Amino acid sequence: MIPRLRRYTGTPSDLEEVIAPLIAVYAEVREPLLHLPNYSVPTFTERLERHGREPGFGAVLAFDTEDRPVGYAYGNTVESGDRWWKRMGDVDARFTGRPALALKEIGVTAPYRGTGLARRIHDELLAGRSEAYVSLMVNAAAGGGKVQRVYESWGYAVIGTSRPSPDSPVLAAMIRPTTTG
Repeated sequence: MIPRLRRYTGTPSDLEEVIAPLIAVYAEVREPLLHLPNYSVPTFTERLERHGREPGFGAVLAFDTEDRPVGYAYGNTVESGDRWWKRMGDVDARFTGRPALALKEIGVTAPYRGTGLARRIHDELLAGRSEAYVSLMVNAAAGGGKVQRVYESWGYAVIGTSRPSPDSPVLAAMIRPTTTG
């Protein structure tokens, strides 16, 4: 059966409801990396709680037939002076001059990889957003470059690099319009 999607916003009740299942599915998706400081569950939890309080927070979770979380994406609105952009260096003002959606995390559990679920979650997160652009950061080495190529197939283009923290690898910063076509 096709997983059902559930959208969450930045309201206190939504944030309280989304944290536990989002952490659970994150831990499963990122399990091979959890020993690294930047990917540890406590580090992720701190980031999630901070991002959840920031303007424009939104999340989409996918649940299987037994109501287990099997995929997720979340992000929030970033303005021109936000640290999101500052970490990328000199980014074209057409992208940073107005609010954008920063896609902070996306992932699906192993049984759902390659099924189109990540794209469904992504598109649901973008649906109805008022921002003109969506930006994300990806480890260009992830999956031997496969992950970045997936984002490119979704319409993203590299606009720079970023290293969000000392424990983080150098990431490719990517962007695309929130709506395409």
